[in-house]
Amino acid sequence: ARTGGLGEAVRGIARSQARSGVPTVAILPLHRQIRQNFPWIEPMQPIRVTMAGRTERARLYRAPGGPDAPDIWFIGHDAYFDRPGIYGEDGASYRDNHLRFAFFCRAALEALPQISPGPTLVHAHDWHTALALVHLRTTLGDVPYFRDVSSVMTVHNAGFQGYYPPEVLDQVGVDRHWFHWRLLEWHGQVNLLKGALVCADMVTTVSPTHAGELRTLDGGFGLHGTFEALGNRFVGILNGIELDVWDPQNDAQLPAPYTPEHPAGKEKAKARLQQECRFALDSHIPLLGLSARLTRQKGIDLILAADILSLPAQWVFLGEGDAYYQAGLAELAALAPDRVAVRFDFREDFEHRLLGGADMLLMPSLYEPCGITQMRAEHYGALPVARRVGGLADTIEDRVTGFLFDEYEPAAFRAALEEALRTYTKPAAWARHVRAAMSRDFGWARSVAEYHEVYRHAIARRAERPTLPLP
Repeated sequence: ARTGGLGEAVRGIARSQARSGVPTVAILPLHRQIRQNFPWIEPMQPIRVTMAGRTERARLYRAPGGPDAPDIWFIGHDAYFDRPGIYGEDGASYRDNHLRFAFFCRAALEALPQISPGPTLVHAHDWHTALALVHLRTTLGDVPYFRDVSSVMTVHNAGFQGYYPPEVLDQVGVDRHWFHWRLLEWHGQVNLLKGALVCADMVTTVSPTHAGELRTLDGGFGLHGTFEALGNRFVGILNGIELDVWDPQNDAQLPAPYTPEHPAGKEKAKARLQQECRFALDSHIPLLGLSARLTRQKGIDLILAADILSLPAQWVFLGEGDAYYQAGLAELAALAPDRVAVRFDFREDFEHRLLGGADMLLMPSLYEPCGITQMRAEHYGALPVARRVGGLADTIEDRVTGFLFDEYEPAAFRAALEEALRTYTKPAAWARHVRAAMSRDFGWARSVAEYHEVYRHAIARRAERPTLPLP
């Protein structure tokens, strides 16, 4: 159940934690798509969830993980989660998302003693899980089991914070005593992410560069002061990629395997992608791809403004999102159907073929906390053309494993594209860049070791019993 990088990152963290020997479970809502695609999930016991004085019933479900894999537990509640979308439909968020995810947080905590009766650390992700950490330190702060639960909050995208009018606290069961500027109040509204940042024992974000950006006025999305006040409780840990899933040497979606030392299979992957997109079969023309949510954050404005059709290249765009950007990319495809293809039905199997066949990947992001696609692209020998922000700056070595630009302007993006295309016309130099990119290690093992260190700090801080700030 994912719409972007958050779901993929959580999957990678959980799987890698389990492989490292740490007992690991993942808890998420039982969304409709999960129930449809995995009907064998085991129904477990019902649970009663009390929130703001009202009690509702939910049911736990479980998917056993097996050796070296996390168990996955689900919170089933049809009224909240049996819907076509995860966060919303047709580009609009569900109006009751605050209630949906507040219920999920409370239900997960109610189930936690059954799921993890021993010493427990809760690792929450983004604002949708923020209330779990707020409850741990407020409404459940004096309950023996929960008093000892340590916590980590990972911020994947601080552009989404979960802010609502103050009366929402009455609906989700949090005393208005905690609605003050040091905890949940933010410009007169409730800010759920801010509350979790203050309540968490440790906070992480998904790249070292982005951790620095979040502490600044320009990059902190209004919470720069809160991030700065966390001090050494806040660190950046780079995401990784699942090398058993994304490996051109063992990828069933590709017509032939390839490696940095034996790259011939990539040419076959490019020919297959050209054929699938109904392009001319030409190994010499550069093929550039994009795989992203089609939103302003991903820099689609720059692509539409950079006059890319005047460049000698083929283009493949994969993603779904804002109707405005889909229409703009569709117009490019209509103007040059022989060298522009669009796919608005995101499928992971096509993303494998896209990265296998593309020479370059476009990531001209307005901001990018980490990014995962650029790491996969480098591993597949598709050099990123990207803006020097967040995790893109941490994972792309300019003019070695990709091409970076700074200003969020069409001219700067166009200049980076032209530099990449000039380099592509020099086969020996291009081959060196591809080998360098494919040789980078972006596996999760390094990141998981860093998370273990964060967990140790969180456990130590919980043992000190810090108090929450008062008004």
